[in-house]
Amino acid sequence: MISMERFRVPISAASYQRLPRAANRWHRLTFAGNGALWRTVKRLRTHGPVAAGVFLAILALGAAPDPYRDASPPTSPRFVAPSNALFSDDFHDKTLSSWEPDKPGVWSVRRGMLRADLPDVKQLRGFLYAGKESWTDYAVDLDVCQMRGVDKGVVVRVTGERGVGVDLRGPGYQDVVMYRREWPMGKARVVNPNGVWHHLRVEARRSRYRLFVNGELLIDRTDPKNATPNGRIALPAYTGGVGQCTLYYDNVVVTPLP
Repeated sequence: MISMERFRVPISAASYQRLPRAANRWHRLTFAGNGALWRTVKRLRTHGPVAAGVFLAILALGAAPDPYRDASPPTSPRFVAPSNALFSDDFHDKTLSSWEPDKPGVWSVRRGMLRADLPDVKQLRGFLYAGKESWTDYAVDLDVCQMRGVDKGVVVRVTGERGVGVDLRGPGYQDVVMYRREWPMGKARVVNPNGVWHHLRVEARRSRYRLFVNGELLIDRTDPKNATPNGRIALPAYTGGVGQCTLYYDNVVVTPLP
C-alpha cells in the first residue's frame, strides 16, 4: 500500500557494501506496508548531493535487465483538458516543469507519457508532486498503466507528509484501497491487470471523498475529522513486497468542485 506515513527502505547487504560510507544515515518519509497495516522499514537518506548520488547508485545496482521494464504500454486514452482545469498535463511537451519529484532518477517522459521506474528492491518508493497546497475542493482524473509490480494510484490534499491516498493494487490483490495515514477509509474489489490502462477519479469535497475506477463508483467515505481539508496532489511509484515497479501515468487533470 502506498501512503503518507513515515518509513525507511532497506537495500541488500551486498549493495550496502558497494555504497559510500555516508549512505549509512536514515531519512523518514511516508509509507504503509504492502498487504499489512502500517509497518516501518528502512530507507536511505535522500538529502543533498551526496545522498542523491547514493540513490542513483542504488538505481544502477537494482535495475536488472527485464523485457517488461522496457516494454511500451498500449496507446493511452485520448485526452482533452477541460476549460476550467486548475491543472492538466498530458506530457506531450516532454518536460516535467510543472512537477516536483522527491528524488532523482525515478520519473521521465517517454513517448508522451509519464514513466516511473524503480530498481528491484522491496519497499522502495518515490512521489511526484504538483499543484498548490491552497487547493481545497477538487477532483483529480488520471490514466495509469502498470507494466511491472502491483501498486499505483494518487494522493490528494497533500500538505507536508499528510494526504489521502488511493492505491489501485493489481496482481495478487485486484482491489483498491483508500486511506489517511493509519486510518483505512475504504476497500473494494476491482480487477486491474498489468499492461492495461485504467482510469482513476478521486473527488475531495469538504470532508467527503469519492473514488471511481474506470467510471464505477467504488468508495464513498466521509472523514469525520476532515483532517486534510486542502493540499496538492502526488503520484506514487512503489515497489512493495514484490520488489518491482515500472508504470506509466497520463492525462492528469485537476478540476474544481463546487
